[in-house]
Amino acid sequence: MKKYIGILLFAIIAVYSCKTQNNFSGEKVADNTKANDTLRIANDSLEYEVIIIDPGFNSWLASRARPRGYYGLPYLENKNQMWVTTWNSRVFNPQQYGELYQMRIDYDPTINYGYEVNYLLYNYLVYFQHTNNQRLGGVVPQY
Repeated sequence: MKKYIGILLFAIIAVYSCKTQNNFSGEKVADNTKANDTLRIANDSLEYEVIIIDPGFNSWLASRARPRGYYGLPYLENKNQMWVTTWNSRVFNPQQYGELYQMRIDYDPTINYGYEVNYLLYNYLVYFQHTNNQRLGGVVPQY
């Protein structure tokens, strides 16, 4: 069974959850596939992946984002929870925010998505705030 969680903006960010029959050693596996500004990070051991299709995000991630390990997992999870909550409230208010927030993000803070998924979601939300002149709350890093 696949559960699709995503955002539709000018492009798409999606977090997919699926059950697999094989459970590997539990280590994180990152599969970076780039094609036409598409970035895929897969964490097979935790059964989640993030696919981001947004022109400019790959170059922004490579040139401006802090490296993996700069932020701890609790920091990323806290920021993602706060920003996703704000994002989701804006989805239901298109009169005020237009079409920037088209789809709800189903981010559950009780699920351990792992570092890669949280890192990528966090950086996409930072990128989104900078490129669209939006503030989802709290401090947004100025790279």
